[in-house]
Amino acid sequence: MFANARMYAINPAVAAAWRALLEWAATRAEVDFEVIDYPAPAPLPALWARPDAAGVFMCGYPLSQAQPQPRVLAAPVPSPRPYDGRPVYWTDSIVPIDSPITRLEETFGRKFAYTTEDSQSGYQAPRLLFARHAHGAALFSATVGPLVTPRRIVEAVVAGDADAGPLDSYVHDLLRLHEPALASRFIGSPRMIQPCWRLSAITCGSRCRARRSYARTRYLKTSFSAPTCWIRNSVWPSGESASNEKSPRSVKRLRRSSMGAP
Repeated sequence: MFANARMYAINPAVAAAWRALLEWAATRAEVDFEVIDYPAPAPLPALWARPDAAGVFMCGYPLSQAQPQPRVLAAPVPSPRPYDGRPVYWTDSIVPIDSPITRLEETFGRKFAYTTEDSQSGYQAPRLLFARHAHGAALFSATVGPLVTPRRIVEAVVAGDADAGPLDSYVHDLLRLHEPALASRFIGSPRMIQPCWRLSAITCGSRCRARRSYARTRYLKTSFSAPTCWIRNSVWPSGESASNEKSPRSVKRLRRSSMGAP
């Protein structure tokens, strides 16, 4: 079996932190799987479709459409205040820092970027929002994509190849933390708050026998400031929520379920 966190591995340092977290989970759960690299532009749907997935981040839209349904193991709870302690996210519509655009309607008639059509934050959420305005007509002078990754959305907007584009809010916050120089070159204006989905979840394939229902998702609290181990600056929970009781309990349940226990 394998695990992968490419969706939120925004750069090599953050990728290393995700790898450390997944390897820790494998050790603590006593489940044998390999944390693999799967760099862009390799297609994520092919990764998500593999039955030997022990744990992969999966986007909300393909998760809702997948048959058979993957089993959901965990979902991060980002620590910034706008998330209100919930495992949710939204799409920020980003523009260059010096852009005159201040309202959603001001993006119409311009170049708008997108990731892929199977992305919730990078395509489907903006598509639903824009449908209210389009009335069957084209809203933009051009669409730029598929750009595959959120980082390429940012690069296209910063470089002027696109006037605006959608950005996963969790990716946006990770960039603010880890790459403030890049994050300072664009701004989320305006935010597309709806639809607001449960944050992309860690799922497993049909060969992973973890018995989890969507309603009983385990939440992985992620803090950007708590003083714990070095992983804290990327993906790791604060000391009061993770290292005391929630992590060991979750690991024990994962261990039992992966071994076929009820």
